[in-house]
Parts: sequence; structure tokens; C-alpha cells
Amino acid sequence: MRASTTPLFHQLRSSAVAVACMACAGMSAWAATPAAQLPVTAQQRSTAQQVAAQGIPEAELAANAPDTYVVKRGDTLWDISRVYLQQPWRWPALWGMNLQSIANPHLIYPGQTLYLERRNGMARLVTSRSGEDEVIRISPRVRSESLSGTALPAVNQRLIEAFLVEPEVLAAGESEKAPRLVGASQERALLSPGDRVYGRSADQSLEMGQERQYYRVFRNAVPMVDPETNAVLGYEAQYLGKVQLMAGERQETTLDVKGNAHTDPVPASLDITSVKEEIRIGDKLLPMPRVNVTSYVPHAPDEHLQGSVLSIYGSNSVAYASRNNVIAINRGQADGVELGHVFRLMTRGARIKDKTDSDQTVIKLPNEANGLAMVFRTFDKVSYALILEAKEGVKVGDSLISPDYRP
Repeated sequence: MRASTTPLFHQLRSSAVAVACMACAGMSAWAATPAAQLPVTAQQRSTAQQVAAQGIPEAELAANAPDTYVVKRGDTLWDISRVYLQQPWRWPALWGMNLQSIANPHLIYPGQTLYLERRNGMARLVTSRSGEDEVIRISPRVRSESLSGTALPAVNQRLIEAFLVEPEVLAAGESEKAPRLVGASQERALLSPGDRVYGRSADQSLEMGQERQYYRVFRNAVPMVDPETNAVLGYEAQYLGKVQLMAGERQETTLDVKGNAHTDPVPASLDITSVKEEIRIGDKLLPMPRVNVTSYVPHAPDEHLQGSVLSIYGSNSVAYASRNNVIAINRGQADGVELGHVFRLMTRGARIKDKTDSDQTVIKLPNEANGLAMVFRTFDKVSYALILEAKEGVKVGDSLISPDYRP
């Protein structure tokens, strides 16, 4: 079967493979937005055009970069970049090599063959050899979806989707003002999906709207302390589950046996739809965020950024994080951090005594590169990142730097 990709260029940066996480419905719909609608900046276009004119030096290729590669189902663009490049965050150098052939990296499909051309010490990647039509090999089965719906994502979206609504960084005092659970229809130690609970707010904000309304259930807004300055950067709320608002708060007037009228507040009715951890009376409610189409494309920051690991998300007892775990870092939107920014993880060198020195001088070992992490959610002073690669365990206090930074 023959197919061709539309020659529309979208340099992979902060907008590329579209990933729509429909959190309220609990499903992923990233393929619903055409990749060709994503924007590209003049700087991105200029960079890719310069690279396209000459390719990249062969020295920048990965040691075992293959001459051909057949895209497999389950591949990601990050996986393929790692196959070909020593520095996989340098997307322009890979997907901008030939604007006529790989004009839109969003349109790379399972079954497609990529060819590496090498000439005069330079290399570029194409989807067809010179003089040949592009061929996409697909399995012999009935296809109910278009090819564009099977285009590869930048990273494994399933690793990120759940965290798009879970982490929440609150300002001081915000947790105390949030609506709270005040009771349940049945007295149970453990509440589960389908149970009816009741909530109240200080300003009667739990009101029914025209659309279904969902709330996240949180507990224990824990201070996030900067390991570098000891300043509190925000308060991380512990995600417990999700509830749907079934009836809003109201006032109800009743008559007692003597005919006296009494007006009492009636809490909102909510049904638990999902539970991650035990939900209790007194837990707080925050509205589900409106989830828009979000692009996650690994790329290096334009300017050098550095920071530290604040915490390992989802566990208070685990000392080390590894590949596919989520970490919080002490840099956010105010520091210039963007979705898709890649940071190099650095283990902090320990301070030890030099036992070979008669004075037992205390020395500090150098920091060592440990892996890579990609930012997927940002707040003002804090961001969350997915660990893409890690040689050793990542711990709180480890540093992060721009991946191509050389001091």
C-alpha cells in the first residue's frame, strides 16, 4: 500500500504531536487534533531550513545509527531520535534534515521505512531513497482508521496522562478555602466508587451547571521546600480520587412541630467516580481543570536553566526515583520552564574525607550525569517532569541542567 505525507513543516518544539487527555472522561484522544494545524515559529523554521540544506555532521549521529529503520507500532519519536542521535532532544537535526521528505514529523507511521543518507561527512534522514516513491508497509487487515490517526506520539502518553490532573500546587491558605466533604449517605470506613458523599463550601460555590461537573479530592497540602534556598515554593496536595457533582448546595426551610420555620444549609450531593487512595470526611475538593490539547515534545531550553529535584511524586517513603517515575523540580513558569523542556539529571557529588591525605581534608566529588527528564506540567515556581532515562536512582536534591550545557 502506498501513501504520501503532506509536505507541511512543523519543527518539533513545544508544539508537535498533539496529545489530548480527556481527563473527565478518563480517556486519551490525542489523535483527534490534526498534526498539520500545530504552529511553528520563525526561529524553528529557520533552524530546520539551515539543517535541511546540509544535514548534520556524521559525528553527531549515534554510534550504531542504522542505515534503515522500519517504524514499529509502539515506537515514539523520542525512541527513534535516540536510535539516530547522540542528543535526542536535538529534534531539528533529525526531523529537519529533509523538508521535502520528512517535512512533518507528526506524520511518521508504523510500517514506514526511514533511510539514513551519508555524503561527504554529512548525514540526513529521508523516508524514501532518491527516485523512489515512499512506501508504508501495513499489516493485511481491514483498517477502520485513517493513517493520520496512527502517527507516532513524541513520548509514551500513557505515562503522563494520569498526572495531568493529579499534581496540584496550591498557594498558602488555598487549601483551607477549598470546599470539603462533610458526610456520606452510608457510614463506611472506606468509601468507594458509586458511594454518595456530601460537600460544603464557604461561598456556596458547589452549584450545578449546564455540563457535568467533576471535582478532584485532595488531602494534606504539604509544603514544597526549595532544597537550595529553603523557601516554600507552594503546597502540594495529595490526590485521592474524583467525584461528580449531582446536586448543588442550597438553603431549605422546614417547619417544626410547633410551626416554627427553620432555614438550614443543605450540602451538595456528589458521587465518587474513581478512587486512588482512601477518601475520608474532611477531604478537600478542587474543580477538575479544563484539559485542552497539550503538546509534549522533548526539546532543550533556549537558554541555560538549572534547578534541583524537590520531591518524588506519589510516595513519601521511596528514596529513589527511576525511569518513568515523576519528579517535582524547583523551577516553573516564572523561571522560563516550558512544557517539553528536557533537563539532564545530575547526581550531586558527596563530601568525603580524603583518606590519602594526612590532614583528612574534606573534598567534594564532582556531579555526574545520570539521565534525562522531560517537563510535562508547570506551575508558577514548580514543575513536574517525567524521567526518560536514568542510570542510577534519582533522589531529592539532585540537580538538573540544560542537556547541552557545557560549563
